[in-house]
Amino acid sequence: MATTRLEKVLAGLETARKRSGLALSERVLRHPMEMILFENVAYLVSHEQHWAAFEALRKETGSDPAKLLTVADSILLRIVRPPGHARMLIGKLREVALIAMQEFEGDVKAVRGMPPLLAKRRLMKFPGIGEPGAEKILLFSGALPILALDSNGLRVLLRLGYGKELKNYKASYKSVQEAAMAEVEANIEPLVNAHLLLKEHGKTLCRRTNPLCEACPVSKLCRYYAEQARQK
Repeated sequence: MATTRLEKVLAGLETARKRSGLALSERVLRHPMEMILFENVAYLVSHEQHWAAFEALRKETGSDPAKLLTVADSILLRIVRPPGHARMLIGKLREVALIAMQEFEGDVKAVRGMPPLLAKRRLMKFPGIGEPGAEKILLFSGALPILALDSNGLRVLLRLGYGKELKNYKASYKSVQEAAMAEVEANIEPLVNAHLLLKEHGKTLCRRTNPLCEACPVSKLCRYYAEQARQK
């Protein structure tokens, strides 16, 4: 049973999702190397194109950095998207493979057995992986029970009243994360689900501009909604 405000928010979002009959749009990857490859195989393309590129890469090389280092450029040219950024993306994929070999002896799953701070530092050496991304990899791979957030989830929690929006993004992120973690249990699967629910809510209703507050299933728990109502 939900007891804290954030648990009630998450329960409300989950109930609304089930009533709508819609599945969460994000497909979940669990393998650390696959998550890193996904971030680097495409750039500014549609969700569908991004996944198509990743699936093609996975079919060609799997999560094996040694294969990625030896696969021909001509093959990667057919995989990465968009074609106009192919050289940049191929360079990033080769860099990913090299780092995987140098830092993890070819097996990025080894990150699961590392102390969290060391694991984050190692993961952040990969292109496209900042601290939030490293925390997401550790959460989704089952290594670290922490509420990792993307920009959508961060915005949702800020509007709900968790943490403070500061000039420094990292400081804002930590402020929100710490406030939210105080109201949820530190268990992997509930935190994965929380990440997905908050991200989806931020993409569909709690948008950066023109949020659809009247359609929000948790507006009664939202500080931003209450402030907007007082201003009318």
